[in-house]
Amino acid sequence: MGSDERDFFASAEKDLMAGIDTSVPHSARIWNYWLGGKDNFQVDQEAGDAYTAVFPGIVELARISREFLGRAVRHLTAEEGVRQFLDVGTGLPTEENTHQVAQRIAPDSRIVYVDNDPLVLVHARALLSSHPEGATHYVEADLHEPEKIIGLAREHLDFDEPVALMLMGIMGHVTDDDEALSIVRRLLAPLPSGSYLVLEDGTDTDAAFLEAQKGYDDTGAVPYRLRSPAQIARFFEGLEPLDPGVVSLPLWRPDPSPLGPPAEAHAYGGIGRKP
Repeated sequence: MGSDERDFFASAEKDLMAGIDTSVPHSARIWNYWLGGKDNFQVDQEAGDAYTAVFPGIVELARISREFLGRAVRHLTAEEGVRQFLDVGTGLPTEENTHQVAQRIAPDSRIVYVDNDPLVLVHARALLSSHPEGATHYVEADLHEPEKIIGLAREHLDFDEPVALMLMGIMGHVTDDDEALSIVRRLLAPLPSGSYLVLEDGTDTDAAFLEAQKGYDDTGAVPYRLRSPAQIARFFEGLEPLDPGVVSLPLWRPDPSPLGPPAEAHAYGGIGRKP
């Protein structure tokens, strides 16, 4: 990167950072904090600490969710032959991002990341470090605009070939159940037969988890809806579930461990194939 390019990026980053509200916590930055990242502010750290004081298991749940992403992408790439991924609400880059997992197995994989957070856009340059045989793109759009997302994704993905739609820990941002189902179905509708939905989210199966989430919602941040396992399973209606179905995340095709079967967690997810 030359000096002119560095100056341009520094100026763009400054402009974008000026648009970030650091007075209210943000879920992507708190998640980054729980995962040990540095892309967060004091308000996010304080909100994250308040959350863990009520529900300490959230830090482990963040790790479990990330591990599920890795297993899901590995399976789709290695076993199902998927070479295109549409990752909506990707959040801040961390270790083992979708493109890194997929391109390690299939270097020609193509990934489109979608987010509407300016801090993610600041770090998009890191996300765009694709394997030279594949491609990685970042587009700015909101989850509530599925048609816009699809339109932008078409510029980079071949919709005549299967696409894996990834909605990882994001649907809780849509608190109305009917609207949430509509968004998922509108995102899936243009995808060809043989495409996949990968979805996971936190569940309302723990009182401390619910209490911690209520405390977070009361900070003025964008609320997040914890749903029941049955409600999460509804997102997969009309799809062919891959074994073992929609289950607690650690139980979805766990990696072998000398410690035996993993314990369940308060997050459910799975993969469904579009007929």
